[in-house]
Amino acid sequence: MSTFSRTDNSIISTWWWTVDRWLLMSIALLITIGIVLVFGASPAVAERIGLSSFHFVQRQIIFLSLSIVVMFAVSLMSPVMVRRAGVVMFGVCLILLAATLIMGAEAKGARRWIQLGSFTLQSSEFMKPAFIIFTAWMFSESNRVPGFPGWAISMVSFAIVIGLLISQPDLGQSVLVACVWGIQLFMAGLAWIWVGGLIALAFVGLLVAYFMLPHVEKRIDNFLSPPPGGNYQVDQSLSAFKNGGIFGQGPGEGVVKMRLPDAHSDYIFAVAGEEFGVFVCLLIMTIFVVIVIRGFVNLLKEQDMFTVLAVSGLLIQFGIQAFINIGANLSILPAKGMTLPFISYGGSSMIALAIGMGMVLSLTRRYSQYKPGQINLAWGQR
Repeated sequence: MSTFSRTDNSIISTWWWTVDRWLLMSIALLITIGIVLVFGASPAVAERIGLSSFHFVQRQIIFLSLSIVVMFAVSLMSPVMVRRAGVVMFGVCLILLAATLIMGAEAKGARRWIQLGSFTLQSSEFMKPAFIIFTAWMFSESNRVPGFPGWAISMVSFAIVIGLLISQPDLGQSVLVACVWGIQLFMAGLAWIWVGGLIALAFVGLLVAYFMLPHVEKRIDNFLSPPPGGNYQVDQSLSAFKNGGIFGQGPGEGVVKMRLPDAHSDYIFAVAGEEFGVFVCLLIMTIFVVIVIRGFVNLLKEQDMFTVLAVSGLLIQFGIQAFINIGANLSILPAKGMTLPFISYGGSSMIALAIGMGMVLSLTRRYSQYKPGQINLAWGQR
């Protein structure tokens, strides 16, 4: 039974009756699982590096609270406001990415973070949803206004973004941005011959990165031909899944997290596998699939090109990021240092994902089916 009446025309009531509640509940379930896993995985990591047991838990709760507020606020926006916010954020993120190369904190040979007190800002996380919105706008304007150079602007912007990401260096984010942009290009009407050309160009780019960037060469070599002793984190991750089996060792009973440096972030899926088993891992993957598919179902009757390209891009980014993280945990993909959406520890990632999914919730709202006063209008008719 709903708290809001259909005769109530307030902003919150209108939002409740127009937002996709199945999508909203799926995201909420994913966030709930995430906070439970951070509670289980992070104390061991914190104690190992000399911090209080619940250091990461406390910070994650702060990040999570802020992210929920941000996601709700963004989901209240109109499509025009989402577009404007995305374009402004894209410009700000370009400046921040350039600033990161100059004043960013260096860690493990890379400059990806700007230190802001006790918080480290990873601007590349915010660049992803911003660039998707900007690109969707450029393609839709090219379709709406004859002669508008949207495709050219998008291509130049893509080259700048990839150049900044590679300079950090951050191959994982570069690959993710390139995949999403390429799919948006295809959806915008790119001819098949050009699709083949872009795939070939991407392959050449990967070869260049392999021969010119030592850390890329090392990761790929370790994946294809593990050295004696193997890749430590991947080996520990696979050990966690073996220990967990079908039903898991039980909450808090995992031992691999005691040895896994990134148990609370990049390898939190392995912690889920050891403590909760295959069933919970399959549940997590199912939720990701449901979110992506539900989002695309909402686009089946959508006529606005900007909305289709923006929502598709955001959902594809969300899905591919989850796939890359899970693939690295299962050793079917090279380690990329990419978080599992809404589950891994991380402030920048959590808030940026909240912005992206808030945009999805906003752009998939159905005002045309909201008719105040018609109490019997079924949600299932969406």
